[in-house]
Amino acid sequence: MTHHLPLRAALKRGAVIVAANWPLVVVQFIAESMLKLLLAVPVIGGLFLVVLLLGAEVDDLLAGSPRDIVASVFAALRTNPVAFVAFGTAFLLVLLGGSAFAFVVKGGTMALLADAEGSTGPIERPPLRLDAVRRANRIHIEPFLDGCKRLWRRYLRLGGCLLIAYAATALVYLGFIVAGYALAQNRPVLLGLWTVTAALASGALVVWITLVNLLYLLMQMIVAIEDVSVRTAAGLVLTFLRSALREIAAIFGVVLLLVTLATVASILATAGLGLIAFVPLAGLAVVPLQVAAWLMRGFVFQYLGLTALVGYLAQYRLYAHGNNAVRTLRVAQPPATA
Repeated sequence: MTHHLPLRAALKRGAVIVAANWPLVVVQFIAESMLKLLLAVPVIGGLFLVVLLLGAEVDDLLAGSPRDIVASVFAALRTNPVAFVAFGTAFLLVLLGGSAFAFVVKGGTMALLADAEGSTGPIERPPLRLDAVRRANRIHIEPFLDGCKRLWRRYLRLGGCLLIAYAATALVYLGFIVAGYALAQNRPVLLGLWTVTAALASGALVVWITLVNLLYLLMQMIVAIEDVSVRTAAGLVLTFLRSALREIAAIFGVVLLLVTLATVASILATAGLGLIAFVPLAGLAVVPLQVAAWLMRGFVFQYLGLTALVGYLAQYRLYAHGNNAVRTLRVAQPPATA
């Protein structure tokens, strides 16, 4: 018989266990932020190359969002093949090195969360006590490093598969967009139809990337719990999805809704800080407020992501280990004192 936790219990269990191991939220935030900061290094170097060697205007290159700046640097470097190859090589090396570091760190995080979820009783059942939360804490440097050491090879393979999937998706999408635009150019009827098709393709791209990330997360989880190869984990993920698709989709949907709400709140907060920037003297406070908002946003997103992960962990443990896991989750807590 297959057992599943109710949605509310799974999310509460995930939220409490992640709160008990809150340093992992900080670790994941630092790892992902470091990757983004490392990617900024070759972009800044490319900016200097464009300005000093190719004579481009700084104001033109810095106009727009960071994505626009990267696109402008790429477009300017295309006029000099040697500079373009050097920039592309540096960007690729930083991307692969920074991604490898993030994948290895995720191994330690996953190992500690799997240990915390597997050894914690029914913490999602009331009453919630501080002692129970403390017992769910598994933050120690030695188990974290052991998890990194045990899982790093398989997590690098998983990460490499993820990067290949991203690259293949980008090539297919860009090829589709470029070919469709070339076909519809100077044809008003086809151009209108192509605009709608491109919008649908963009939506399909978002859905596809989301599904790829979910499968990648589930494979990481199963590799950490079962200590199996990547190929075996892929088969276990498929069987787990067939058995618990409704529960996985429910957790994913709720967390996605919370992330969307947090994103909207972040955009509104950023817009409000932008208005303060025009006020004399008060505008000096915008930079620290923006840094604080950026930190808060990053921590919230990491917390929500790890909460969903622990929810998946709980559902998979009940699915894979059946009655043994059910007995673990039903261990009676000490009765509440009046």
